[in-house]
Amino acid sequence: MEIRDFARTVLLTEDLDTKLAPAPGELADADPGLAFRATAPGRPAHLRFQKVEVPSLVGMADPAQRPRILHALANHELQAAELFAWALLAFPDAPPDFRRGLLRILDDEQRHTRMYIARVEDAGARFGDFPVHGYFWGKVESITTPLRFLCTMSLTFENANLDHTEEYAEAARRAGDLKTAAVIERVHRDEIDHVRFGWTWLQRFKGEDESAWDAFRANLTWPLRPSRARGRIFDREGREAAGLDAEFIRRLEESES
Repeated sequence: MEIRDFARTVLLTEDLDTKLAPAPGELADADPGLAFRATAPGRPAHLRFQKVEVPSLVGMADPAQRPRILHALANHELQAAELFAWALLAFPDAPPDFRRGLLRILDDEQRHTRMYIARVEDAGARFGDFPVHGYFWGKVESITTPLRFLCTMSLTFENANLDHTEEYAEAARRAGDLKTAAVIERVHRDEIDHVRFGWTWLQRFKGEDESAWDAFRANLTWPLRPSRARGRIFDREGREAAGLDAEFIRRLEESES
């Protein structure tokens, strides 16, 4: 099977099990095809986007609220899986090793979604019981290059998730839900690798005389901005492990707009 065909299936199928199924063995990339930029993913009716607020992590200790929080986390990861599939279709001319990296992260995002869905079910609900938002998908119109994709997904959303996952894991531990905490900690470890991927390719795609910070800022479209790439806490160690340089980390930590 070609990467293109697998990505199209993940992106457009309305069957959740099919969308979250790993690739069937080694995929070829001999025929990436023409660029295809979908404006929305295929989804079953009960998981189509609506206007909804994401529950606060404060509710993690409340058994009635925890399923909604876990449901929101599963939807975040599902959007990420869909968007990495989207990027594989949108940028067929990107370097082959870049595309292999997108495919590897897509597999991680599918796995994260499955893990969170299992936690939703263990908390007494089903995935699809609550409305879901499409915030990540709302940014695709401005993602016109592989570098813009990296700056949006890897270096903003996943960068911020280094902080969010630490907060959510701690909230789960305080609530006595150690299984959920373990899942979130696993996601955190994977996010370090995903941010590293974005950082590595930022160096390759940016202008030779352009700083990493300037390239990052130049490839974000409002309302995305550096302050959206961090949470209320700041996981410096995670960003150091991802390879971000000291100047980039400093400016990110100090960013307010």
